[in-house]
Amino acid sequence: MASGQLRALLLVAGIGALALLLNLGGTLVAAIGAGLMLICLVLSASAAPRGGSDEFNWWGFLAAGTALALVGVPLELAWELGGGLLAAVGGALAVIAVALGLP
Repeated sequence: MASGQLRALLLVAGIGALALLLNLGGTLVAAIGAGLMLICLVLSASAAPRGGSDEFNWWGFLAAGTALALVGVPLELAWELGGGLLAAVGGALAVIAVALGLP
């Protein structure tokens, strides 16, 4: 994957994570942010660092953050505190992954 494409995907994932973290539009915007994170996770899989390398595994952080966000956003509908905390931790992990994974 080209460096420009990876940069664009990571920036879109970062925008999704920020939308989830800021939660300005409620659960709908958080769900859209988690969806953007998922799409970028799948599309950036080919650029993930290989196992055993000394490079920081930003893709693993993005995967963990996306998984927590995808569990937290629907859970937020039933249990606002727990779901919101899971989604926030997932968004924070995704922001860290974006910051450390940008080429």
